[in-house]
Amino acid sequence: MNDETEPIDPLDGEDSEGPADSEGVIVCPYCGETNEIALDPDGGAYQDYVEDCQVCCRPWRVRVTYSPGGTAEITAEAMD
Repeated sequence: MNDETEPIDPLDGEDSEGPADSEGVIVCPYCGETNEIALDPDGGAYQDYVEDCQVCCRPWRVRVTYSPGGTAEITAEAMD
């Protein structure tokens, strides 16, 4: 059990239903092509970074949010 002052990590083992997602699929907001990307569950429950499309090479802003069960919700937005 966690002390009330200790932050709860949604990826921490007790409530986890299995391993956290380590890859995902997103659609490029520029060219519309599907991209498989690697995810880093150890990077925290909320992640925000820039990644380039594997097809058209344009950059997107990627946001990853992990649920307490380890499922990743991924969004990609155009950088312009």
